[in-house]
Amino acid sequence: MSVATELQPLAKPISETRAALGLGGNRFRVLEEPKRKKEGLKKPPQQQKPKRSAASEIGGPVLRNNLSVDSSCSSDTSSSGSSVKMVNSRRRVKQNGLRSVKVVPDGAEVAEMSPARSVPLKRCDWITPYSDLHYTSFHDEEWGVPVHDDRKLFELLVLSQALAELTWPAILNKRDIFRKLFENFDPSSIAKFTDKKLMSLKANGSALLSEQKLRAVVENAKQMLQVQQEFGSFGNYCWSFVNHKPIRNCFRYARQVPVKTPKAELISKDLMQRGFRCVGPTVVYSFMQVAGIVNDHLLTCFRHQECNANVKNDLKPKIEETEVLTEALENTCISHN
Repeated sequence: MSVATELQPLAKPISETRAALGLGGNRFRVLEEPKRKKEGLKKPPQQQKPKRSAASEIGGPVLRNNLSVDSSCSSDTSSSGSSVKMVNSRRRVKQNGLRSVKVVPDGAEVAEMSPARSVPLKRCDWITPYSDLHYTSFHDEEWGVPVHDDRKLFELLVLSQALAELTWPAILNKRDIFRKLFENFDPSSIAKFTDKKLMSLKANGSALLSEQKLRAVVENAKQMLQVQQEFGSFGNYCWSFVNHKPIRNCFRYARQVPVKTPKAELISKDLMQRGFRCVGPTVVYSFMQVAGIVNDHLLTCFRHQECNANVKNDLKPKIEETEVLTEALENTCISHN
């Protein structure tokens, strides 16, 4: 009896231990369920977390591209595998707060994270970030581009003459006024200006040109009509001095660009002999630059090569025409032989 009484206290700890480590939890849940039914309590519904689309979790269009690739280019098994990968990627996003690079197609991440930066174009040294917008556009679009139209050439000649009294930015800002005063630079109309018309031009355009320059414009229009009759066009006359090919200078620094050249002096002398006025070598060389008869864009300027490319495009029809004539002459000689 003494042994039994000593062993009885040991049985309870063993049973209690089994209840705690064995099925005690399940027994507790089973017993708890009838209690809830008796008390009329219902099990609270489990709150479902709102489903978030993969696009909203990871970054919209980037993940949509992955979904479309997985659904269209893979089987059911591969698509399920890809969905597992994307779930794992979402977990990484939640944990780290970073976007997973593995689920991003080539190029998409770069386009979003590092937008393209516009690199400023390198222009001639006399064009600065503070230059007038009209002057910058004039440099980028007109200055140095070969011109053959007579009315356009006459306009550029008049504007080059105005450089003696004004600067290019000032001239370009008043370009519309020039065109209105001189009837869009039509030489046949300007040649008919009377003294009364000149006085009205002087009153309206006194801030633009002096009376001497205004009379020179009218006189030059008359002489231009005679040049057209002799050479067919004013363009043929001007380009004949350079054999119809622009002079391509290769200056690296602005200080190397001249204000006049022997060619400009030759053209100036011939113009004066024909009755043109206010056409000195400096004016003529400015006219040659702006009309593209000479390419004085600096080598470091992006327009230097572009103007040369424009020259090639202008000469291409003439080259093709020459090749056709040469081929025709060769065929004629072969047939005669």
